[in-house]
Amino acid sequence: QVQFAESGGGSVQAGGSLRLACTASGFRLSLAAIGWYRQAPGKQRELVAIISSGVITKYADSVKGRFTISRDNAKNTVYLQMNSLKAEDTAVYYCNAPEYWDRLDARPLHAWGQGTLVTVSS
Repeated sequence: QVQFAESGGGSVQAGGSLRLACTASGFRLSLAAIGWYRQAPGKQRELVAIISSGVITKYADSVKGRFTISRDNAKNTVYLQMNSLKAEDTAVYYCNAPEYWDRLDARPLHAWGQGTLVTVSS
């Protein structure tokens, strides 16, 4: 059974940065596309960044130019570097393997982890 674990969240002021990390047990992240999803209070969960099993990336317009997704296969970890954070980035962030590597409406293939909370104050 695949279990994702997210870490690195916290509270920052607008304009600040955070780096989130995604690891998984029972699953080699290098073999699949991995996406970062987020769910803001009162909103549906949305996919904001995807990295293919290689190095191709795709971003939602709302984070393009500010967020960078990357992977370290040796550590079985996928990162989300978040810069120039805005109050609207406040959400619980989750990682998962999306059904498609190139579609931001892709559904997740596995169960959700606990997520990591990011709070951005303006």
